[in-house]
Amino acid sequence: IDKQQHSKDSVFFRDGVRRVDFVLSYVDDKDGERKQERRKIYEANLEKVGLELETEDKSESEDGKTSFVKIHAPWEVLATYADVLKIKVPFKVNDIPDNKDIPMNWLSTPFRLPGHIMHPEPDYFTAPFNKSKSDFFLIDNQETFFPPSTRNRIVFYILSRCSYFKDECTDKDKKGIKRLLNNGTYTAAFPLHDSRYWTRSRDPNCESERYYLYKYWARFFCFFKEQPLDLVSRKYYGEKIGIYFAWLGFYTEMLLFAAIVGTICFIYGFLTYDDNQWSKEICSEAIGGNIVMCPLCDKKCGYWKLSSTCNSSWQSHLFDNVATVFFAIFMGIWVTLFLEFWKRRQARLEYEWDLVDFEEEQQQLQLRPEYETKCSKRKLNRITQEMEPYLPITSKCARLCLSGATVLFWISLIIACIIGVIAYRLAVFAAFASIMKDSPTTHLKVVGPLITPQLATSVTASCINFVIIMILNLMYEKVAIWITDMEIPKTHLEYDNKLTMKMFLFQFVNYYSSCFYVAFFKGKFVGYPGDYAYMFSKWSKLRNEECDPGGCLIELTTQLVIVMTGKQVWGNIQEALVPWLMNWWGSRKARRHPESLYSRWEQDHDLQGFGQLGLFYEYLEMVIQFGFITLFVASFPLAPLLALFNNVIEVRVDAWKLTTQFRRPVASKAHSIGAWQEILNGMAILSVVTNAFIVAFTSDMIPRLVYMYAYQPDGEMNMKGYINNSLSVFNISQIPEANSPEDEVNPVWFNSSITTCRYRDYRYPSGHEKQYAHTMQFWHILAAKLAFIIIMEHVVFLVKFFVAWMIPDVPSDVRARVKRERYLVQEYLHNYEVEKLKDQLGQNTNACTCEPTIYPSLAKHEVLSECL
Repeated sequence: IDKQQHSKDSVFFRDGVRRVDFVLSYVDDKDGERKQERRKIYEANLEKVGLELETEDKSESEDGKTSFVKIHAPWEVLATYADVLKIKVPFKVNDIPDNKDIPMNWLSTPFRLPGHIMHPEPDYFTAPFNKSKSDFFLIDNQETFFPPSTRNRIVFYILSRCSYFKDECTDKDKKGIKRLLNNGTYTAAFPLHDSRYWTRSRDPNCESERYYLYKYWARFFCFFKEQPLDLVSRKYYGEKIGIYFAWLGFYTEMLLFAAIVGTICFIYGFLTYDDNQWSKEICSEAIGGNIVMCPLCDKKCGYWKLSSTCNSSWQSHLFDNVATVFFAIFMGIWVTLFLEFWKRRQARLEYEWDLVDFEEEQQQLQLRPEYETKCSKRKLNRITQEMEPYLPITSKCARLCLSGATVLFWISLIIACIIGVIAYRLAVFAAFASIMKDSPTTHLKVVGPLITPQLATSVTASCINFVIIMILNLMYEKVAIWITDMEIPKTHLEYDNKLTMKMFLFQFVNYYSSCFYVAFFKGKFVGYPGDYAYMFSKWSKLRNEECDPGGCLIELTTQLVIVMTGKQVWGNIQEALVPWLMNWWGSRKARRHPESLYSRWEQDHDLQGFGQLGLFYEYLEMVIQFGFITLFVASFPLAPLLALFNNVIEVRVDAWKLTTQFRRPVASKAHSIGAWQEILNGMAILSVVTNAFIVAFTSDMIPRLVYMYAYQPDGEMNMKGYINNSLSVFNISQIPEANSPEDEVNPVWFNSSITTCRYRDYRYPSGHEKQYAHTMQFWHILAAKLAFIIIMEHVVFLVKFFVAWMIPDVPSDVRARVKRERYLVQEYLHNYEVEKLKDQLGQNTNACTCEPTIYPSLAKHEVLSECL
């Protein structure tokens, strides 16, 4: 077929019959002779393997520079490698009735997709393909038996292991398409999308699945619809991408329940606004207006009245109330339910997508091409009984030590940056206090009282911290990949797990360290007037920060909102806008060309490459978000609601960019979310501890309860007098000169008649025999805090383990289906062998006059396998 007659949607060779399973592109340059020689040898070796190639010369491409090599895998190659890779294929239609009678099923009708989109194929029983028994399987058409996702996976497997050296060459390192892409021999290697995303293919032989994915999945207005996971995973992108979208969708569904409860807790705090007795006392001119507080920093901070913190006290009550304790306990149970129900969902997907026992067969026994080329020594594999390359133990230990030292260095760098931000907070607080004392903003009616030195310091420090986080992320990504490559992991699974742990460990410290500082360190090691604690000792003159009189919880909330929201907004812009702009700029010339000159492979070539780590960053983004809504959720009950809104957008943004802005990724299998599962489990356990400590030490909940039950002077169950009780008294004359404020920074109302100031602590006053030592109430509160932590942790962990025990990881119907399939595989294979044996014996009777006595009528074999 002439090129001019080709539709721009064609995914076939020029004969219109053979499907293009993979495309390689290259551009001739100044080093063209060496690269041309490599390509010639490589393509010749591909043809030796059995692949069929067709070249599109650069003179026929839209830019006049890029040549394309189209690759087709014939049936013989597909069958051979499907046998090698143990790809499961159908041998019998599933005969187990689907009894999914959901009560009130009609309510879910608006959220459903058409049946041919949700389940594009019938449900089959499957078994690993065996080329010698090909007639055992349901093969109607050899050209369509293997879906395009399986075809491109097989071709990529061949490309990754095919060499580009001559037989007589001894350099065995010259192997695989990845090395050819790295050295510039080829510019790109990718499978083709089957159509344009906004319209169906004009070729009736093309499936147009990309169009259906865009129409029913990738558009934002489909946000309330279910995801066509079978079409995403099994037919188009492969199970590894499918399992990510299944997890993200399930996580978003579960967030709905957490968001509802969190919103109710926030509303409770809002509705009990007027019952906030301690805030009323702070705002009262008779109480808070007469309490003079000690300076918050040396020299540049003056004395101030407690009533100036009226607004922050009211704001703090929105998040720091009785509902906070309930929500912290609820989230500890929610995260357990989420992980347990996900295991059940994952087990169902494993069965439906033929991934049962996949890890052992596919990922643990298949070596990475890089491992094969870099490891020259060989030893016997006890499982396969074949000689395979291995890395000597001395080399492995040396590489691991270097890798560990590099990771520790970078984590230390992050901690150093966090300490720098803390030093910034300490240094600029005094400056803000001095500048803002007479600032015009203090006279504004609405926002004036809100703009305080504490708020200015907190917001600017959070923004600086966010910028540092983004910069360090960009730097560490390359370092993590480099040190993981240096370790030379044996399998793809091992590589992914090693990289996952390194990146998460770094991101954990990077994103959460500032929140940990505010929650557990700020305001805890302050000292008291006359004996303040300093960062780096007194010579630094950086006095440790005190909590806002409204408590440190509101500042933790501020930090959490800025980092979490900033990360999500920046992530969505980076994910959606950047690829769109790059594609728009790259295809600006092609848009002026007629359709006949802009072929399917040229359109895909102008898209962005998804990359080996494309999915990794998607998981990382969501797991970091999961940490924000679990580790520190006691300080901000609306965090799950923000995460829910983000994830509803995230699902469609990820689907949109994958369908419209990126080349089609090579399909690959994954039976689970991998190492992320263990990371989520670890964060779930840690979240119980962090939330218990936040309620106990960051919130003022425990001191209030101790006061109400044990120290209320009238014996009533109310909070009257709490503010006066929670502030200690210090004699101004005993404040050292180095801590005393300068005369010009003191307010006009301050005079010599004021002899004492107050500060947040439980200490004996001046003149007492134990002056400035902690009172008994301090120790009672400390004991109550520790008791609360122990009780809350034990209650939540007890419920967690009970829930985990009650919910089986694999649903009973899935377990029955797996057993049924294993039984049928053995039974059908046995019957198949018996029939073949009968046929052979029948053929032998033509040459033999005697009746065969061997197996004259073999009864149906009853399979009693271990799986039953």
